[in-house]
Amino acid sequence: MSFMVTAYVAALFEKRPDLVAATSPQFFAAVAGWAVAACRRLPFVFELGDLWPASIIAVGTMKDNFLLRLMERLELFLYRRAAAIVAPTAAFKKNLVGRGILADKIAVVLNGVDLPRYAPTPKDTKLAAQYGLENSFTIGYVGTHGMASITSCPPAERLKNDSHVRFMLAGPGAARDALIADAHKRGLDNVVFLPPQPKSRMPAVWSLCNVALIHLRDDPVFAEVIPSKIFEAMAMGLPLLIAVPHGEATGIVEADGAKMVVAPGNPAALADAVLRLANDEVLRGTFAARSLAAAPHHSRAHQPTAMMAVLEAAAAGCGHQAARYAENKTGTAPKPST
Repeated sequence: MSFMVTAYVAALFEKRPDLVAATSPQFFAAVAGWAVAACRRLPFVFELGDLWPASIIAVGTMKDNFLLRLMERLELFLYRRAAAIVAPTAAFKKNLVGRGILADKIAVVLNGVDLPRYAPTPKDTKLAAQYGLENSFTIGYVGTHGMASITSCPPAERLKNDSHVRFMLAGPGAARDALIADAHKRGLDNVVFLPPQPKSRMPAVWSLCNVALIHLRDDPVFAEVIPSKIFEAMAMGLPLLIAVPHGEATGIVEADGAKMVVAPGNPAALADAVLRLANDEVLRGTFAARSLAAAPHHSRAHQPTAMMAVLEAAAAGCGHQAARYAENKTGTAPKPST
């Protein structure tokens, strides 16, 4: 909330732009964006990173109450006041349309991967030696350690007697300290934590992995989410081990055939899948080849054109047709009618 206030004040002193775009999460960043746009009488584009407050309830941070219902009213207010909305998945768009938001002003622009940055890479020997991963079969979770993603280590506990298999968790997040404490409490020497790394180091971090773990909490809200790390792992040519609710993400990897899918919240099934991948080199090779072949279909190179089409449509007063402009990827919006 402090960011909401300071961002709003700072934006008032910026040179007058053509429009204001704001992203969520964090939810209150979007509030600040709308307030600046309203104050300066500019179009407001809402780039929807997450469904708030539904995701707050889903991770168990808060139970449904009067405050969250007020936030939901504010959420719907922002959607209605936005000239255009950019959603990261078709499921997000469906959710909004089901709640009365005009479909034509919601453009779907999927996440993707920066292909020039990511490619199959030999194991970074210096980094592997630093964390004792030189000779291990490494299951890598790379990304935010949040309440929506990964919060405990039971799968690793089931495999702690297998000296060959290691779990590597790299990244920041609200659940990171709790995960480290949980691993220490369980005596898990087979779990290695890497601190957050700069973007330039991410290919080196991925190079330590034999398999990429994609994990989300077992809740219907997260069936609508597509973790962007899927696409990075594909570009690195890694097999995917997917433990997320059936939905948007599983649909992508099932179509690409580069994965093994298990139900989230089932440590035994996840541990069994790890062992199967560790012991079946042919299966891993098949999944790895399919990952690499699928990566170009999820290139970030296609997204700027679609995003610019939405922004230009909103600036020209045609945000109510943002979906069509993004789909056509014209990058140019016509002048609004008088």
